[in-house]
Amino acid sequence: MNDWSISEVAKLAGTTSRALRHYGAVGLLPASRIGAGGYRHYDADALVRLQRILLLRELGLSLPQIGEILERPTAAEASLAHHLEWLSGERERIDRQIAAVRSTITALEKGEEPMAEDMFDGFDHAKYKDEVIERWGEKAYAESDRWWTGLDDAERGDWKEQTAALGAAWQDAAERGIPADGAEAQALAARHIAWLRGVPGTPASTKGGNLAGYLRGLGEMYVADPRFAANYGGTDGAVFVRDALGVFADRL
Repeated sequence: MNDWSISEVAKLAGTTSRALRHYGAVGLLPASRIGAGGYRHYDADALVRLQRILLLRELGLSLPQIGEILERPTAAEASLAHHLEWLSGERERIDRQIAAVRSTITALEKGEEPMAEDMFDGFDHAKYKDEVIERWGEKAYAESDRWWTGLDDAERGDWKEQTAALGAAWQDAAERGIPADGAEAQALAARHIAWLRGVPGTPASTKGGNLAGYLRGLGEMYVADPRFAANYGGTDGAVFVRDALGVFADRL
């Protein structure tokens, strides 16, 4: 079986030998063998493991969280398939952003006014504006939009990391087939609601709102809309989230 030196792997993965040694020191990526002079070498299985580590880092997970996920008895190909679905959704969003920016550049170069309706295609914070207004009203959208635009870059980054980590935790739980009404799934549901309450204007953050109805509606939307389902690894993951939120709503 082929293997690669630590410097070769660092170059292939766009990382550093120091990072690879750190991953090894914390138990995430042990070397496949130690060669002459103590140099680490990695085989194909180790490269697959490294790919998973780097993908989970992109989702904002900490190294201890990544270690827990890697120890789950889930086939690497199944886990990578969920990552691929998420990456495909991100690629589609980024492609739309690229097209929007190119369109703006072209208009400016021609001395024309950019098309306002096309300038922000693919940008996160307002992509569900019409749906939010339709479901929960103008006030809900205005409050959440004011909150988002008021965050600085670091705060937005933190929020995105929280969101990605929550989605990854749901995916992991769904892959392991835990019961939706079990303690672990219900703890995740409580974490999900705390996340929802962090956004002003949502029914979860409004006193006296119909939280149970909101959770059931969200769950159905996650399943029905592929854009939302992708955040939880696809339809099966979204069904698990819906069922867990439904149980939580029934217990309110």
